[in-house]
Amino acid sequence: MKSLAALLALAAAAAPSAFLAAAAAPGLHTDVVLTKSSPLVNTAELVRRTFSPLYAERLAAAHSLAGQPINIAQEKFLIYVPPRKPPQGYALLVFVPPTEITKVPSGWAPVLDDKGVIFVSAAHSGNDTKVESRRIPLAVTAAEQLVHDYAVDPSRVLVGGFSGGSRVALRVALAYPDVFRGALLNSDSDPIGTTAIPLPPPDLFRRFQENSRVFYITGDLDPVARSMQAGSETSLQSWCVFDVHATPMPHAGHTTADERTLSLALDTLLDPARAKHDGLAECRARVQSELAAAVQR
Repeated sequence: MKSLAALLALAAAAAPSAFLAAAAAPGLHTDVVLTKSSPLVNTAELVRRTFSPLYAERLAAAHSLAGQPINIAQEKFLIYVPPRKPPQGYALLVFVPPTEITKVPSGWAPVLDDKGVIFVSAAHSGNDTKVESRRIPLAVTAAEQLVHDYAVDPSRVLVGGFSGGSRVALRVALAYPDVFRGALLNSDSDPIGTTAIPLPPPDLFRRFQENSRVFYITGDLDPVARSMQAGSETSLQSWCVFDVHATPMPHAGHTTADERTLSLALDTLLDPARAKHDGLAECRARVQSELAAAVQR
C-alpha cells in the first residue's frame, strides 16, 4: 500500500495546472495563478541572455546566480481566451504593461477573437518594477506555460507592450528568440547593441536576425515616441535585423493601437511566410569587420 506522501506526490503530478479549471473557458480571467517555473528564467540564464559577457562575469564573481528571481506561485496574471480555437491552434501575445494594473487594451478583444490570439499579461509588472529580475521572467514564464497548456502553435508566439512595456518587449524578444517569434512595439522603443540593451550571445542573436519579426506602432501625434522608433529602427538595421515593419496611427498621440492598426500588426507578425534576408551575410561581415577594427584600436 502506498504511503500518504507517495499518494500526494502522484496526485500532484497527475493534476492539470491549477489555473486551467478557471481559465480554460473563453473570455477574460483575472488573478490567475500559474504553476510552472521555467529553466529559461533561472538567474544564471537570465544574466547570460540579458547582460554583456563582461558584466555577467562580474555578477557571477560577486553574487550567487542560483535559483530564480520570482516565485511563480505568488504571481497573478490576466488571461483572455478567444471563443474559437483556430484550426492551426491558438496564437499567443504576451503583453508587458506600463502600469502595475494590467488589462486588455480598449478595442483589442474583437481583434484577438478574429485572429485567435490568447492574451496574457502579468500584474505588478509595470515601469516601476525591475526589468531583468521581474518583467522579463514573468513574460517568459507565462509564454512557456500557456504554450504547453493551450497547445499554442510555437511559431505563433509574440511579445508586445505599450509605452515602457514596449521597450521591455523588445528586450524580451532579443534575449528569447527561441520562445518569441515576433515583437509588437506600441509607442516607445530603444536601440539595441548599447550598454543599456546589449546583444545576446551570438547563437541567440543569429536566431533573432533570421527568425524574428518586429512591428512598430506609433501615433503620428507622438513626436517623442516617433523619434525613439526611428532610432530603434536604425539600430536594428545596422545590426542586420531586416524583418522590421511599422505603421503610424493617424491623428493619435501616445496611446495603444486602435483596432485597424492592431489587426494589421497581428496579420504581419503571424504571417507564416519567411522573410527574405538579402544582404544578411554581407551585413554580418561588415559588422564583424567593424568590431575587429574597434578591438584593434
